[in-house]
Amino acid sequence: MNQNSSRGTLQQLAEVAEQIGATTKKLQKTALLADFLKSSAPDDAAVSALFLSGRPFPVWEETTLNVGGSLLWQMVKELSGKSDAQLEAAYRKYGDLGAVAGDVLPTDGATSLSVVEAESFFRQIAAARGASAKAALVRDLLTRATPLEAKYLVKIMTGDMRIGLKESLVEEAIARAYEGSLAEVQRANMLLGDIGETVRLAAAHRLQQARMRLFHPIGFMLASPAESAEEALSYFSNSQVEHKYDGIRAQAHVSGGQARFFSRTRDEITESFPELPDALAGLPEDAILDGEIVAWSYPGRGSPGEGQAMPFSALQQRLGRKKVSDELMRQVPVAYLAFDVLYGGGELTIDRPLRERAQLLDRLLASRREVARQRSPQPELMFEPDHQPALAHVIRAPVYQASKPEELDRLFLEAQAHGNEGLMIKDLDSVYTPGRRGKSWLKMKRELATLDVVVTAVEYGHGKRIGVLSDYTFAVRDGDRLVNIGKAYSGLTDAEIAEMTKWFLEHTVADHGLRLEVEPKVVLEVAFNNMMKSGRHNSGYALRFPRIVRLRPDKLPEEADTLARVKEIYAQQHTGKSS
Repeated sequence: MNQNSSRGTLQQLAEVAEQIGATTKKLQKTALLADFLKSSAPDDAAVSALFLSGRPFPVWEETTLNVGGSLLWQMVKELSGKSDAQLEAAYRKYGDLGAVAGDVLPTDGATSLSVVEAESFFRQIAAARGASAKAALVRDLLTRATPLEAKYLVKIMTGDMRIGLKESLVEEAIARAYEGSLAEVQRANMLLGDIGETVRLAAAHRLQQARMRLFHPIGFMLASPAESAEEALSYFSNSQVEHKYDGIRAQAHVSGGQARFFSRTRDEITESFPELPDALAGLPEDAILDGEIVAWSYPGRGSPGEGQAMPFSALQQRLGRKKVSDELMRQVPVAYLAFDVLYGGGELTIDRPLRERAQLLDRLLASRREVARQRSPQPELMFEPDHQPALAHVIRAPVYQASKPEELDRLFLEAQAHGNEGLMIKDLDSVYTPGRRGKSWLKMKRELATLDVVVTAVEYGHGKRIGVLSDYTFAVRDGDRLVNIGKAYSGLTDAEIAEMTKWFLEHTVADHGLRLEVEPKVVLEVAFNNMMKSGRHNSGYALRFPRIVRLRPDKLPEEADTLARVKEIYAQQHTGKSS
């Protein structure tokens, strides 16, 4: 093995990516990448591992390219000299813009880039201000690249590699290349949030030196569904039960008086909830908490814990805003319901059993309350008239016990009566497994509501669904017209999608390239978690997590559900009654 030989050209990385994408065998993918990393200098290998994970920058960094698909489409069109129609035809063939770029861009004047040069370009693009400045850099980058390099540069910029190489396989390749332990590679990458830095540590045989990087979110532990109380209690004997709140799962990182919140997709969401950081500022030590941000109805001057969660539709008003006004914070107050601790006392706690983590969480939150009392001996103000600033609270998620199915059923009904989704049942002896779904955490939820809707538009799919119409926009009836309310792409079999594609192509009323408007004759039954008011669709509403339950060939479009039914479901959500 020659660690100093350089195979750091982007062309060679692209060639390896082609080989990886050409095989469906995971062991072969891992072997190809391991050999490539092993024969590269450590710095080149670090950047290559990052790129092959589908990212221009490490996970922990807040750097983003801010280059949209329309800009990339325009650059590929300009450099290739192709028309929109020709590009659309190529997109239908390949299903992603990177493959289109590799097919249509010219070879004249291209000189192979190094992976380090490509990384430098990405950082310049991220730092550039304004669309024209970014476009100039993207143009320069793609002009210098060979068509094959351009294919993967665009794939990285769009975050859409599609070579069947998940980050877990990259971790396996790192362990194989540098003869290290896979568990050590996985842990180092989790702590650092930087697959490239993990490569550097592995190459130097220093993986044990990786330390937790605060303000870099790690994976969330996930729950498996349980269909009944009997099933839920069959997996383990020592359990704790919590309400399942209809909010936003959030990881809170606290250090040096600063607190920041991250969603399950590991995006920072602190700016949507600017009053929450102060609520955690009193923690006496660095910590990472797991919990749920909910819109919270505060009970006057009572304890915050005596309030209850409001519907997700209320919380939705707070999402995605760059600036949240004091008035909105008062109208939609929030709380952070903490139910786990992943880091505390200067160490990662995920390997401890839940019962120990629960005790640590109780201690941390009790210490925070004591610090708050010492800072202000007066009772904490609740939400007062409009001249008072909005406050938020950190609340220890209540914990219940149930050893019999009837006890669990009673708690389930109580959770629903409070407007919550259902229950979480957790094994007290379980460790915290980031990003994994097992039987240590279980969820019991109320049945999803369903609507019968009419398909109004369809789009071509991606990946294995290239060339078929698999993304359906659908509507409900409002008098004599149809108003769109959502879009879904999951739930039908490949055979059903193929059959429907043929029908939609024969019943297209307007062809917009990748999107077709179709005759509104196909009725679907769709399920969803809840209803939100939204300006995204002309119905004024949107469905949260919609999925197709089944085709309804037995129903006419005139039998689809109405906007009045939508409003009824929305109103029932706010009263806590079942629909």
